[in-house]
Amino acid sequence: MESTRYSRQVLFRPIGKDGQSRLAKARVAIVGMGALGTVLATQLVRAGVGFARLIDRDIIEPSNLQRQSLYDEADAKQGRAKAEAAAVKLREANGDVDIEMVVEDVSWRNAERLLSDVDVILDGTDNFQVRYLINDVAVKHGIPWAYGGAVSSYGTTAFFRPGQTPCLVCLFGSNDQSGGHDTCDTVGVIAPVVSIIASFQVAETLKYLTGNEEALANAVTYLDVWKNEFRSVQFGPVSEGCPCCQGRRFTALETRLDGLTVSMCGRQTIQVRPPTALLVPLAQMARRLAQFGEVRHNPQLLRCDFGDVQITLFADGRALIHGVDNEATARSLYARYIGM
Repeated sequence: MESTRYSRQVLFRPIGKDGQSRLAKARVAIVGMGALGTVLATQLVRAGVGFARLIDRDIIEPSNLQRQSLYDEADAKQGRAKAEAAAVKLREANGDVDIEMVVEDVSWRNAERLLSDVDVILDGTDNFQVRYLINDVAVKHGIPWAYGGAVSSYGTTAFFRPGQTPCLVCLFGSNDQSGGHDTCDTVGVIAPVVSIIASFQVAETLKYLTGNEEALANAVTYLDVWKNEFRSVQFGPVSEGCPCCQGRRFTALETRLDGLTVSMCGRQTIQVRPPTALLVPLAQMARRLAQFGEVRHNPQLLRCDFGDVQITLFADGRALIHGVDNEATARSLYARYIGM
């Protein structure tokens, strides 16, 4: 099987044997293993990329299954970490690929460690704060990255190459922490637009990794699958006054913002990220919490069910407080059961 696994891809002349060989040596990092990320990872791993780092902070829940194509009902019932479940499934799909799973929340603390040693970074996130971190790392270290966003029935994608195209700050301005963006929590999302946007991201990544840079779109692409709209706007010149790619000021990395709480897309879940790491092993914390509710745990996380509220605690100290929609309540529950 190994001699024929990539035969149809090799027959595609722009890739061929040379491109496939290049792909086998390539390294990618995928940030976010939700709707976009599962499509990104599936296509790249099956295409034969040499190394894939799968990064996600979240667990699998029933509402994910409508569009997050790597997961199943058993994953949701167990509340498995997305990165862990995705790694297991993708290793079964292609044993040629070195797959690393990372159950962490990308922040200024770990962004360079996780993203600076790859050939391409792919955006599967759902928030601009992380995208600006990706952009900072990409520009600072000269790494191309594939931007993608999809909500409702529409989405946008672009492939940035530091030094050759504008960067995210050139196009959208400096890191704006304010709200006002549509999310799947407010307007929903359908699976077709997710698959199409992710496929555009992968196509641009394959062009770059196989030595076909002349085929890159060099554009921002927008589409709406429900309204049958498609627009592609070519990149303009790099912004002369861009503080990031021209001024080499990496605001997202250097400001060192740590949001204590954040509402997770699409459900009554608040993430609490404490300023310090967990001081005790998860196994010890599981024994402590067992007096309050049913506890399940593995090396990556533990889940405690209190009835109306559940807590998923990760090894880095982050927690998802399920069943609440108030950040103050989430912080209070964390302090009560985990300790600030």
